[in-house]
Amino acid sequence: MTSRSGAGRIEDVKEASAMLADLFALNGRVVVLTGAGLSTESGIPDYRSPGGIWSTHAPIQYQAFVTDKAARLEDWRRRFQFHAEFTAAAPNAAHRALARLTGEGRIGLVVTQNIDGLHQRAGQAAGTLIELHGNGTYAHCLDCRHPAGIPAQQEAVAAGRSPRCAACGGLLKAAVVSFGEAMPQDKLARAVAAARQADVFLVLGSSLAVHPAATLPELAVAAGADLVIVNRDPTPLDHLASCLMATPLAATFAAFSGES
Repeated sequence: MTSRSGAGRIEDVKEASAMLADLFALNGRVVVLTGAGLSTESGIPDYRSPGGIWSTHAPIQYQAFVTDKAARLEDWRRRFQFHAEFTAAAPNAAHRALARLTGEGRIGLVVTQNIDGLHQRAGQAAGTLIELHGNGTYAHCLDCRHPAGIPAQQEAVAAGRSPRCAACGGLLKAAVVSFGEAMPQDKLARAVAAARQADVFLVLGSSLAVHPAATLPELAVAAGADLVIVNRDPTPLDHLASCLMATPLAATFAAFSGES
């Protein structure tokens, strides 16, 4: 790896893959953080980028969802759109490689900011994945946490009714962390602990602009880990990285997916 002072950006896929192969061969504790850039290669839009839905439609705040029926129904209409996009997408070679590398013990934990469920569909074991922002492929009750399908709520929303839990009658909401909603502290604590124990912290497709996920690489570096960032564009933490790569994720990880 290059030094943290002035780390160059690798733009050749073969060079990036070779460096990652060396990294995974070290038998160190590797923790991975994935962001929207991983799923855009599967065809899922990056909602935060210019032109994305959050640049044209203000996010529905959690309190508005709970207290305002109109806001709640608008949130549901967006969730139907997102769910259709998630369903139409397929995990790419990078998703599959992460699942395989974790199964082989070469990655200890994957922390994701994504809500599309593609890690699970790629075979990532539940115990090796932390979804910091929740999961948008299903809904749950805000009172009893009973799960529910998202497409199944379309009839109620079309009729102007708020979807309700079949078990207790509470409000249903997509199982994501909404804007203004508290982050699940148990998941965050586990991610923080893993970051502090990592030998290598690997960032894949994240702008590192959203907190608290963006603090995890800083915690890892402060505890002595090497930081490796694979992202199309520069990030605010590039100066901390031992290695920077600007290569497509699916192509870079194809050699580790077991399919090449």
